Amino acid sequence: MSFIWPGMLVTLLLGPLFVWGYGRLLRKRQQAAAALGPLSLVQNRSGRDLGRLRHIPPLFFLGGLILLFFGLARPEMYIDLPRVAGTVILAFDVSSSMTADDLEPTRIEAAKAAARAFVENQPSTIDVGVVAFSNGGLVVQPPTDDQTAVLAAIDRLSPQGATSLGQGIFSALNAIAGEPIAVDPAILEEGGPPLEIGHYPSAVVLLLTDGENTASPDPLVIAQVAAEAGVRVYPVGIGSPEGTVVEVEGYNIVTQLDETALQQIANLTNGAYYRAEDEASLREIYEDVDLQLTLRGEKMEVTAIVAGLSLLFFLIGGTLSLFWFGRVP
Repeated sequence: MSFIWPGMLVTLLLGPLFVWGYGRLLRKRQQAAAALGPLSLVQNRSGRDLGRLRHIPPLFFLGGLILLFFGLARPEMYIDLPRVAGTVILAFDVSSSMTADDLEPTRIEAAKAAARAFVENQPSTIDVGVVAFSNGGLVVQPPTDDQTAVLAAIDRLSPQGATSLGQGIFSALNAIAGEPIAVDPAILEEGGPPLEIGHYPSAVVLLLTDGENTASPDPLVIAQVAAEAGVRVYPVGIGSPEGTVVEVEGYNIVTQLDETALQQIANLTNGAYYRAEDEASLREIYEDVDLQLTLRGEKMEVTAIVAGLSLLFFLIGGTLSLFWFGRVP
């Protein structure tokens, strides 16, 4: 616990002064009682001797005063509050096949437009990062709650190259971990020991791609690494299974949505696969992503709680005094 005005704690010294004043008052009453004899006994309204019970109301008043003086220092403490919080990585497939127009105006532009809407609707407790991948992967924007920076990163994306889903997921894991993950791809491909990168149960990867994997590493191997880290991957299939023709460097290439690979990635990481048939459905997909409630400690001023307890003590002391003596001291 900390205090905004710690200097006000000096007022707690008034508590012993209250005890001293009350003790002095009792001594005066004892001197008067010696002169009055039996008539000096403190009784309640029904005439019954209260004995030591007569000290209870002043004790409640003392407790109320101490809490009140304590509250003057404006105490703060960390309180765990449930909230939707975590990290979302938008992993964009920027391969040449994303220039296909089976999603208007193109696959990549539809994905970017829906991503902008998603970012603008996120609370400040969600950090959003941007990853671009083709035959390699790049963290374009580390996770941040600065929406302007994230939107600018999305706008900079442009398609080129082949597609490596494994590189996309691996780059997203680097962004979540906040540092480069050292790994030998050959070990992963050969089914070596599991890669320990930490545990990130509140992290989510949105994998925006047409699913046509044409480069190593094996995306299912990297997806297993994500699963062991508690990271859920939500592949979003962009395009159509029927496919379309896209022109790349003067060549006409047929590109089709590979839903099977994306469904396997989702199942392996406890995520979910979505099919984006148009920009409107892509926006709806973003709204369905399960961002979990987490407990996060936050420093909060608890002066109001302390003041409320102080008032409660005063009310209890006043009620007992009124009930026993017919008056409030």
